[in-house]
Amino acid sequence: MTQSELRGKRARTWGRLVGHALDLFEQQGFEHTTVSQIAARAQLSEMTFFRYFASKEKVVLDDPYDPMIAEAVAEQPATLPPLIRVTRGLRAAFAQLDDLENQTTRRRIRIVASTPALRAGMVRNNAATEAAIADRLIADGVPTLPARVAAAVVLAALTCALLEWATAEDGISLTDAVTTALDTAEAGWRD
Repeated sequence: MTQSELRGKRARTWGRLVGHALDLFEQQGFEHTTVSQIAARAQLSEMTFFRYFASKEKVVLDDPYDPMIAEAVAEQPATLPPLIRVTRGLRAAFAQLDDLENQTTRRRIRIVASTPALRAGMVRNNAATEAAIADRLIADGVPTLPARVAAAVVLAALTCALLEWATAEDGISLTDAVTTALDTAEAGWRD
């Protein structure tokens, strides 16, 4: 098998596991779904599941975008106020992502929103992202407190936007939700 075929097979297996896991989480709830059930539904072994995900929580909580977000913040001019630098960095990062606004992402976030244990996991993930952003700002000379506040404020706004988008019945787009959240954070800085 060529490298390309292996990557294609891996992506298909990942997609099967995610799709079946989300179906089961929606049908019977996150807490009542087991890895064994997910693997069986996908017609794979539990060992195969664990090659892709360290736990069933990772199916909905994995966030590969943290390094890209921190880098996008780092690319903003160091002369900008920290809050503006972070919002512009997030805007730049989101502009690079073409795969976020899809049903799988919405389903994942909707499941997180309705599951207290997963919301706690989302908070933990956000703490890691906040730290990466703040560390980047601090490395560029921003004092610690303003760097941490800017990262926390913007990630809180982003989290609010994601949860609103995933659970809203009005059909708001993810782009509009994120833009509104970041605009609101920036307006608060200017007021």
